[in-house]
Amino acid sequence: MGQQHARFVIIGAGIHGLSTAWHLARRLKATGKGSGNDIVVVDKTGIAAGASGVACGVIRNNYFQPAMRELMAHSVAIWETDPSAFSYHPVGYLQVAPEAMRADVGQIYTEQQAIGYRSTIVDGADACRAYLTGMFSDWQAPGTSVVLHEKQGGYANNVASMRGLAAKALAEGVDIRTGVTVTGLTLDSSAVTAVRTDAGDIRCEHLVVAAGPWVRDIWAMLELPGHLTLTAPDGTTRENTPMWTYWALQEGTLDVDPNTFTDNHGNLPPVVHIDSAEPLRDDTDGSLVTDEMWGIYYKPDFAFGGVQGGAAPLRLDRPAGEVAVDPYGPASPEFTVGEDFARMWTSALAHCHKRFEGKRDLYRKEPSGGIGAFTPDSFPVFDTFRQNAYVIADSNHGYKMIGVGALVAEELTGNPQALLEPFRFSRYASGQLHPTSHSPFPWS
Repeated sequence: MGQQHARFVIIGAGIHGLSTAWHLARRLKATGKGSGNDIVVVDKTGIAAGASGVACGVIRNNYFQPAMRELMAHSVAIWETDPSAFSYHPVGYLQVAPEAMRADVGQIYTEQQAIGYRSTIVDGADACRAYLTGMFSDWQAPGTSVVLHEKQGGYANNVASMRGLAAKALAEGVDIRTGVTVTGLTLDSSAVTAVRTDAGDIRCEHLVVAAGPWVRDIWAMLELPGHLTLTAPDGTTRENTPMWTYWALQEGTLDVDPNTFTDNHGNLPPVVHIDSAEPLRDDTDGSLVTDEMWGIYYKPDFAFGGVQGGAAPLRLDRPAGEVAVDPYGPASPEFTVGEDFARMWTSALAHCHKRFEGKRDLYRKEPSGGIGAFTPDSFPVFDTFRQNAYVIADSNHGYKMIGVGALVAEELTGNPQALLEPFRFSRYASGQLHPTSHSPFPWS
């Protein structure tokens, strides 16, 4: 291929790379500053070959952190612009929570109303039970103190939505090159001057890193720090904090007809997320699974061919540098979901719905999940480094955030975005970290 040139080179053909390419092409055209022909997207495998292609597809606004909630509202609005092309199902999102999370969920609801995000809250054990049995006649989980029903959001089909997004980028003239592996970067004293690949070098004026869990590798090519000093909001510091920590994502599918999981009116239900402080017992033998707070999410999904969902991820207790290079490849079987997850998740489904009792043998025994690259505070980093390298590090919040590409496109063309300000790298030194909730999930 030899030496080439592009104004913008984007690494990664997943949700962030494709969304940025599409929106940037439109932005360049609208402002008379260029076109899609100025943009090259490279991916070592193909469209949606990484994290975006195995994402469960849940799209929600349900965050305790105000900055995340506003960013997600923006992304939901993008999903709603073309549900067909994005294979998006706007069924809503249901959070079921215990007393320990009651105040957190109430705050989420109040702040959703303040930004015009449509949702309903149900408060108190009796009211919650009536609401849930009014939706699902077989609901049986005890211990609920609050229910937040987001009327927007839902889920999308992972690969289908990425193909729709790629089609939009291609229609704008974007050059998407698959099977092209980035092998290094050419740097001068302050900027990236070229992207080195196994198909030749591509000189560039701007680089966008949208590599999902492989962000660590490009980060190292940019000669950015692998460890940092993390400052907490109270001013205390933690030295030598790893920039990247990897977690195994735990997701799976119950092999039942998706049509059998409907609400009392025969309609597809919202995505269900339950956090519970009740002891969880094995659906098969009654033994204790856990007496600590637990949480799962699930939905009927025709693309997965069953009821699909997951639970909190499992932290990998090994240095980030030792994590397999390809977290979704056949060389990484240790990152697939095991029997412990299947036991927990199917027991939790049965804990919630009578219809799922005794269905353990229908759990689909196939590789699922993958690994996610988490930042020091488990929230995204969107920022420019080395003058012209824009890094999109989603900390595994990625797939639902289709709108980040639109905001990044604005910033790449000189229009800073307030929604991205809380996610700058400088927060780790300044202590302006995002608040954390009582949820058992690390990203909440």
